[in-house]
Amino acid sequence: MLLDEPPATLIAQCTANFKSGPDHACLMRIGESLDTLKQFREQSMSEMQETLARLERTKKTLASQINHTLSQHNPTTHAQEILRLDTEKFKIAKQASDLEVEGERLQNEVQRLGGVLQELEEEGVEGGDREKGADEDATVLKLKVYRTLGIDVEADPTTGQYNKAVIRNAAKGDVHVVNIDPKFSRQFYTNYFWRTM
Repeated sequence: MLLDEPPATLIAQCTANFKSGPDHACLMRIGESLDTLKQFREQSMSEMQETLARLERTKKTLASQINHTLSQHNPTTHAQEILRLDTEKFKIAKQASDLEVEGERLQNEVQRLGGVLQELEEEGVEGGDREKGADEDATVLKLKVYRTLGIDVEADPTTGQYNKAVIRNAAKGDVHVVNIDPKFSRQFYTNYFWRTM
């Protein structure tokens, strides 16, 4: 009879015939995989929350800096400063242009006076077709040229050598007294005189 055997034995035999061992092992592996995925997901969520919190703090800091910058900005003062700088820029540009024109004028004047000096030196003591006094020589002519340029040359009473020059600049209202030292070249003093004039 069927009921002659204990029900537990029958159930165990029935269960053994189904061979559920591989299925049980598969369910265990699936459970372990689910646990691993859950841990990975929780870790990823934690890292993302930390990143989000850090970005939120950065956003608040930047917003605070922007608000501070905007509160410090005064459009009226900024416009006035730009206008002042533009005015100063145009003034400097005009001064530079004026100085350039004045430099060209002075250069032309120097060239003209250099030509006059060269002509006078070429004429020498005789002075070309001009009538000369007996005592007028090349030194006198040079002194006259210097005087027309605003330079007075004084001679040393003991040696008779010209060792002092007084340079007058009417445009600047300056007067320069230069002691001429023989150890410096004529070119040095010529350049110095032109710069002073």
